[in-house]
Amino acid sequence: MAAIRVQTGYSSIASMISGLILIIVFSLIAHTTVFAVEQSQSLNEAADGLRLNAEDMVAHGGMGDTKAIIHHCAETAQYAESLIKQLSKSHPGREEGIASLHDVIRHCKRVAEIGIHADPGVLLNPAIKARTAARASVKALGFAK
Repeated sequence: MAAIRVQTGYSSIASMISGLILIIVFSLIAHTTVFAVEQSQSLNEAADGLRLNAEDMVAHGGMGDTKAIIHHCAETAQYAESLIKQLSKSHPGREEGIASLHDVIRHCKRVAEIGIHADPGVLLNPAIKARTAARASVKALGFAK
């Protein structure tokens, strides 16, 4: 009879330990899933901001508003930098996307260097190149709508 009690006691401890392990594993999975969803949402917001500002930048260029071109180009570059920092190493299309994001930053720096006193047509050429690079990066990273 004593042997049965020891075995029953051992079984309950083993089941309790395995239950605790399962709880820990499920909580870690839940936290990882929540983090991945938050990161994905943040990436989508940054991609939307990149796309929106790139389009607005060129639209204002067509209207001749140099201040707006420079403003939206700076915003576009910030979103590009944000995406570069947030992308995981395993993200599909990462290399091509990052190359395009670097092009966005380079062209937007060119817009800033040309400056506010330039003719809007002069700013429009690098702005269009930045928009094209932004579109390519969004497509390569799989954020295209």
